[in-house]
Amino acid sequence: MGLTSNKVLALAALLAVGLFAVTVLLWPRLARDGLRVVLGRIGLLLATQVALFATVGLAANNYFLFYGSWADLFGQEQEMGVVVDHSAGAGGKDIRILGRQKIEGVPGGGRPAVGGQVQKVVISGETSRIDSPAYVYLPPEYFQPAYAGKTFPAAVVLTGYPGTAENLLKGLKYPRTAYEQAREKKMQPMILVMARPTVAPPRDTECVDVPGGPQTETFFAEDLPKAVSETYRVGTAPRNWGFIGNSTGGYCALKIALHHPGRYAAGAGLSAYYEAAEDLTTGDLFHGDQRLRDRANLLWSLDHLPQGTSSFLVTTSAKGEGNLAATRSFIKKVKAPARVSSITLDSGGHNFTTWNREIPPALVWLSGRLSAA
Repeated sequence: MGLTSNKVLALAALLAVGLFAVTVLLWPRLARDGLRVVLGRIGLLLATQVALFATVGLAANNYFLFYGSWADLFGQEQEMGVVVDHSAGAGGKDIRILGRQKIEGVPGGGRPAVGGQVQKVVISGETSRIDSPAYVYLPPEYFQPAYAGKTFPAAVVLTGYPGTAENLLKGLKYPRTAYEQAREKKMQPMILVMARPTVAPPRDTECVDVPGGPQTETFFAEDLPKAVSETYRVGTAPRNWGFIGNSTGGYCALKIALHHPGRYAAGAGLSAYYEAAEDLTTGDLFHGDQRLRDRANLLWSLDHLPQGTSSFLVTTSAKGEGNLAATRSFIKKVKAPARVSSITLDSGGHNFTTWNREIPPALVWLSGRLSAA
């Protein structure tokens, strides 16, 4: 049974309740003196506490999807290590499709032309040499004869750190939301490439090209859109590509769109921060290079580097978010030809509930800045 299975959660809850009942029933017998009796009390209390905390942890993980599997929880990687030879004439592919699935909560009975399709893939970076798992949402129109041969706009969607790509399907419901918004004619059909920013787990590279380390910015700015455009019907012009994410993914979306306007026409940061984190999870990202550190500070970049034609969407809350002041600074610093829009909720914390309130209008906004042709 998987880590996020309801059966696992139910078993953990039953175990916690059972141990609590056993503790209540046996406590009179364990009230006597003696080493064995004391050890029995300690054992029962410890087992009950562990079961209780495990239940709470599993319930929190099922809601927030911090970890998608047992292997992910214990730091083991899956679907990685795909070797692709990019030398001339090798005939290698930059995207390997591992599976296909229908979209939860969308009618269609598994028929792609009715309900769309999600494909599980591994994207191999030709320049960065990074292999990263992802999910690709293809809207129903992608499979319909009327759209045969036509291209679609695409958006990269990133989770926060240390989230998994499954968060974007289950907790944040990006495919379902994109399907519903397009069905209601609020946005055009779009392809979504859903991944996590952690391309060198467990390290948080903050979408930075680390000197001598993972070239994460290159992967998202160059390799991923190139690989997707060569595999799916997506154009290669900036107007064909957008970027959206939450938390760390939001920082990455704004960063990549700001520094690569020739690749992405728009970037949306939900609850984003504006300066690369530097802590135990990131390690030394810049190796003492202050120029690289400054460039990773988006507010500094807006002040000191040329602004391209990209459009930005930033979100925050008047109560509950810690990025309110920085978001207001970002808005003030964006100058033409760049454009900026914002969503400010009255209240909302740094969590899935807040982001699920922002994703529908954010996708509509993103769609309005992109085109298929």
